[in-house]
Amino acid sequence: MLTPRDQVIAVGQVAPNFTLKDQNRNDWTLADHVKKGDVVLCFFPLAFTGVCGTEMKCVNDEIDQWQKKGAQVVGISCDSFATLKAWADQLGLKQTLLADMHREVCRAYGLYWKDLNVSSRGTVVIGKSPDGAGKVKWVQSREPGKAMNWEEVLTWLAA
Repeated sequence: MLTPRDQVIAVGQVAPNFTLKDQNRNDWTLADHVKKGDVVLCFFPLAFTGVCGTEMKCVNDEIDQWQKKGAQVVGISCDSFATLKAWADQLGLKQTLLADMHREVCRAYGLYWKDLNVSSRGTVVIGKSPDGAGKVKWVQSREPGKAMNWEEVLTWLAA
C-alpha cells in the first residue's frame, strides 16, 4: 500500500515503488525500469482532453530524444487501461501509458487533484541511487490547463 502525500514529492526523496497496468494490460513496475536508466513519470489528468493530448503528442514526437538520453518516459493518469489504449491508438502514441485507476500512485507522489478526483499535471524524473532504490532527481508540477515544459525536462536530462 502506498502512503498518500499532501505535497508534491521532493528531489532527493525515495520514489515510491508501484506496479500498474499499462494500456495493453501488462504489469509495469517502477523498480524494474529504474534499474535500466532514468524514468520520467508524466502525470496527466485525463485522456481525450486538449492539453493532455497535446502534451503526450509532444512527448511522443521527441521519443527518440528521450531514449538517446537514456530515459524511459511513461504517462500516468487515472483513466482505465482500455481508455488509455483507445487514446494511444487514436493519437499514435508510442510511449507507455499507465492506468492509476485507484489513484494510489498520484496520491503517493503528491499529484492528486482532489476536486476532480484525477491526477494533477506533473513530471517526476527518477534515477537509480547507489543503494539501488529509485530517487527523485527532478520534479515539475503545473496548474490545471497549463502544459508541461518538455524542452526544460530534455535540457535537464542532458546536463
